[in-house]
This record gives sequence, C-alpha cells and structure tokens, in this order.
Amino acid sequence: MNAPTAFDQSELIDTRFTVPGMRCAGCIAKIERELPKIDGIAAARVNFSSKRVAISHQPALGETELGEALLGLGFEAQKIADNPLGSDDRERKQLMRALAVAGFGMMNIMLLSVSIWSGAEGSTRELFHWLSALIAMPVIAYSGRPFFSSAWMALKFRRTNMDVPISIGVILATALSLYETATGGEHAYFESAVMLLFFLLAGRALDAEMRTRTRAGIGALLGRMGKTASVIGPDGSTQRLPAGQLEPGMLVLVAAGEALAADGEIEDGTSALDNAMLTGESTPEPVGVGSIVHAGAINLGAPIRVRLTRVAGDTAIDEIARLMDEAGQSRSSYIRIADRASRAYAPVVHTLAALAFVGWMMAGAGWHQSLVIAIAVLIITCPCAMGLAVPTAQVVASGALLKRGLLVKDGSALERLAECNMALFDKTGTLTLGEPRADVSGLDAQARSVALGLAQNSRHPLSKGLVATLRAEGVEPAAIESVREASGQGLAGSWNGLDVALERPEATSTELATQLRIGPDVHALTFADPLRLDSQATLKELREVGIDASILSGDRNEAVEAVAAKLDLPATASASPQDKLATLEALKAAGRKPLMIGDGLNDGPALAAAHASIAPGTASDASQQAADAVFIGEKLMPVALAIRVARRTMQIVRQNFAFAIGYNVLAVPLALFGYVTPLIAAIAMSLSSLVVVANSLRLAGSAK
Repeated sequence: MNAPTAFDQSELIDTRFTVPGMRCAGCIAKIERELPKIDGIAAARVNFSSKRVAISHQPALGETELGEALLGLGFEAQKIADNPLGSDDRERKQLMRALAVAGFGMMNIMLLSVSIWSGAEGSTRELFHWLSALIAMPVIAYSGRPFFSSAWMALKFRRTNMDVPISIGVILATALSLYETATGGEHAYFESAVMLLFFLLAGRALDAEMRTRTRAGIGALLGRMGKTASVIGPDGSTQRLPAGQLEPGMLVLVAAGEALAADGEIEDGTSALDNAMLTGESTPEPVGVGSIVHAGAINLGAPIRVRLTRVAGDTAIDEIARLMDEAGQSRSSYIRIADRASRAYAPVVHTLAALAFVGWMMAGAGWHQSLVIAIAVLIITCPCAMGLAVPTAQVVASGALLKRGLLVKDGSALERLAECNMALFDKTGTLTLGEPRADVSGLDAQARSVALGLAQNSRHPLSKGLVATLRAEGVEPAAIESVREASGQGLAGSWNGLDVALERPEATSTELATQLRIGPDVHALTFADPLRLDSQATLKELREVGIDASILSGDRNEAVEAVAAKLDLPATASASPQDKLATLEALKAAGRKPLMIGDGLNDGPALAAAHASIAPGTASDASQQAADAVFIGEKLMPVALAIRVARRTMQIVRQNFAFAIGYNVLAVPLALFGYVTPLIAAIAMSLSSLVVVANSLRLAGSAK
C-alpha cells in the first residue's frame, strides 16, 4: 500500500531499530526504498556503520507494526531502547568464536591435505579424507552460521545478498567432498570450504569490532549523567529516585561532589560546577539562584536546590549523544565502492557459475566435472583480496602509528585523514595541556610549604595545579589547622597562630589567579595553561603538507585570543556544541574536508561530524570514543604524523585494489574454462589475499 504523498512534519516521530542482518548496499537501498511505501511511514534512514535504522512515522504506527514491516523485507529488527549498546558486542564475540574455530579447522585439514598432495594413495588417502571430513563438518556447521543464516533469511523473503553465493559455494564444495570421500575419489575439497570461511570471517569480525567501538562512544557519553537524584517533596522530605523516573518540575537537592541527573534551574544556593564535560573549561563555573545547570555537571561546592526542566532523554547531554550518533555515518569512498560492487556480486557470480555448469554440460563434460568447475567459479570469485585491500593496510598503518603515540580507533579514519585539507583545534587540553600550572617563583620556602598545606585539602583545579607544581619541586606541606573551604572564596586555616588562606584576589585580569595570605602578608599567585611544547612545530609541518589550521573553542574570548596570538592562528571562541557542528557542516558544504582536534565533551558532536577527528589521551571518555584517533602524551606532533601516514596508506590501498581487480580479470576466465579445481581456486584466492597483506606490511615503517 502506498504511503501518503505528504505528512505533517510536526506530527511525525522517530523510532530506531538495530538491524544486524544488513550486509551490503543492496540492503540499505531496499530498506530506504520500500519502507516509505507503507502507509504512515514518511522516511527511513540507515546508518550502516552501526547497523541501525531510524524510521520517521505517524504516531498511529507502533513498534510492533514497524518491526513487522522490517521483517516483511527480510530483516529481523529490535528497538534500540530494548537492545542497548551490548548487542554489537555479542555479534563481535560470536564472529570471533567462529573465526577461531575456522582457523583451528583450517590448520588441521591443511596438515592432512599436505600428506595427500605428497602422494598418499589407497587406504591412506581415504583415511585422511575421512579425518578431514570429521574435522570439517562441525567446523563448517559452526563457523558458517553467520553466512548460512543470512542467506536463508534473504531467500526466505525472496531476495538475495552476497552471503547467498558464499553459502552455495561452501555447501556444494562440502557435499561434493563427501561424495568423493564416500566413493573413494581422488580429490576432496574440505580445505577449500574451511579456508574460504576463515578469510571471510576475518573481514567480518574486523567490521564488527569497528562498529562496537563506534557505539561505545555513545555509552561513554551517557554514562557521565547522574544515575539518581534526591527529590524534595512538598513536606520537605527527600526521596532518592533513578534518573529515568525524574519529571520536569521536580525539585532536587544536589549535594557537594554529586553529578546532576537532569537539566534545571537553581532555586536556592550558590556553588561552583565542573562543566568541563560540556564547555571544555578547566575552571569551575560559579552558579547561583537562576543559573541554568545541565545533567552531567559535578557540584564542587555547597549543596544546591535545582528545579528540573529537562529530564532523561531530553537533556543537553542526550542531545549531544544524538548528534554524535547521527553524525557518525560511514563516509569512506572505498566503502561506497565496495557497496556498489556488492550489489552486482551475487547475481554476477550466480550467473557465471550457472553458465559454467550449463556450458560444460552442453560440451559433454558430465555433471561431475561441470559441478566441480561451477564450484571453482564460486570460490575463485570470492572477493577476499578486494575485501582485505583496505583493512590490512589500515591495521598495519595503525600499528605503526600506535608505536609513535597515536591510537587509530576507526579503520576508515586513515582514508579521511588523507583527504583532510584543514584542521580545527580546540584550545584547552588540545593546543594547551589543559592543566593549570602555578608560578611560585615569588614564594619563599616557608610560604610554599604553607601553600601546599592549604591546597592539598581542595579538589579545585587551581588547588590541584598548585599542589602538582609544589610537589614536583619536593616541597613538604605545613601542618595547617582548622582548614575550611568556602565555595567560590577559597581555603582558610591557622598555622603557628597565624590566619592563613588561599583566596580569590580582590581584583585580577584573569580567572587563573589566587593569592596566599599568611597573617598580614599577601602573595599573589598566577596560573597558566601552557601550550604543548611542539605546538609551533606541529602547525609548521601541517602547513607544509597543505593543511590550514585555526582554533574553534568553547572557551571565553580572552583565553582563546591569547593562544591564537601566540600561534598566529585565526580563532573562534565561545562556540557551543551546536555552533561547532554548524561550522563544520558549513565548511563541508563549501567543499572543505576538516580535521577536528578536541578534548571536551562539548567537542563530541564536532569530532563525530568532522571529515576526520583526533582527541588527546587526556580527553573525556566520550570524546575519545567519538574521535577517530587518540594521541598519547604531551606532544602534538602525532596529529601531523597521522596525516603523513594516512596519505601513504591510501597509496598502498590503491595498489591493493589494482591487484585485486587484476586477479579477478585473470582468475575468473581460467576457472570458467576449466583450468582451475576448487582446491586450486581456494589456494589462488588465499594467495591473492597474501599478496595484498604483504604489500600492506610495507607500511610498518611509515611512521618513522
């Protein structure tokens, strides 16, 4: 039934499903084309990298009807709310187990096959064939399940996918091998079937691993929210409720050190919040009555009372999570090439194998020889070399970069890094170290001891920076008595009968300042967030390879302008997550390919939406998960190194593709004309894969 031609967009809602059965571009096209033909469904959008479908529909259609619609197209689906982040991990573990079993079986069957190839005859050959069968049958039944179940689901709903010819080839090779073994034939092809499964499972397991890492970013982000909240009742009593049971309008008490579980407005109390997860600022934000606060922020000072405005599913951090999910689409051009090839793979292979069988039957070869040739065609056309062309190069290059302090998390990131022509840097924690360092040169030994004795009692970032500086100099803390901390004011106590304090200066041009008071004496202390030592050298190397750099930060104007002046970079300050995302989208619309380097939770959507992204190892968990790569240590140079290695990697990938295409151009005609047995086909397929792997290994030294 055709869907209405127009919808009231204000009435539409979105429902998301996981669809593990999506294997190729044909699946994507079928879902996005067929679902909108159903009454009440306006659109369907597929995120292939995370195996998810977002359906925009009228409220009259429920989850059951939508699930049945997907099932009618041949795809089992489950609503995301009922299938949290662990689902992809289960698939990955299943594939890894199947891969391990296939690898074990392949090695043992190949050992037996070597003896047969060496001249074993008669009863010895038959024994080895039966032993191979005993190993191969359970291995194929177990390790072939991902392909068999997918192929069966496709055929059940009268469609095909690339798992159909794979399954047919494995089943026919196994059946013919059993026939040959039972009739005392000279050849069996168990090793061909198991070897084929092993190489295919290796590629599929790598794909599942990448998807699992991508989904982990959303979990890390949502994990920053408070899990429970103390709700204040009309009679003044408090009740602890899970975040999912909170409602707008409730009044909650947020204790010192507690993370907020929802967004709201402060009705009573003053404090300081750690908003680094949202703003990237290392300095706590003073808040009071009327201040808007967000889920995930940590209360560093006195208790506050907050009237809730946005609860679970609708908070600012939930919005950032959705932006990350929607922005994290697969953007690899080579993946798109593989997708287009996969549309033609199944029908082309079926046609070639059928033509080979029919042609040889007509030529009088008999059913046995014709079937052997058809099986050889099915096996030799397996796109293993094509499938390994990209991931092997990615793995080797990623390993080389890891030795130089850069962890590449997304295999396709190297392709996008190679294409980047500009870089956008966050400030705090990216161009700078993100850790305030104190200037204590004006303090004598006694004052330093007192300062450490006071500062070690606070978790304030400036106190922690002062403690780190003084301890690095070997200072011993003084014994301070009656230490107390006033939110937003500082620390106070007594030492040797004198009042001592670390407190906010009465007048200062920077927020990164405090003063030490010992009795009547006052000592000014300033702090700085130092630049990474190799920032200038890194920017110079980026310019040499054609990368324009600028600053895109959520920090205040004064702090950003100071860093921009030192590095001679254009800069944008006070940018919200939405502002950063809009900037990136505008750049991409103008034909630019931006690289985003950032560390704050507010950078999450930008990291996911950029053409490629890198985060420092000190970044928030969510930012590290959203980024394509993470660099470790205080040096920024891995960013420039990543560009150079990525461009070399893509040269190797193109060489691999050229070889894989050349292999098929040569091998397919040989198989069609009967010059290749199933065993030789499996060996040829494996050798083509080994050539691709060997070429990729040349990248091992590319990060030197």
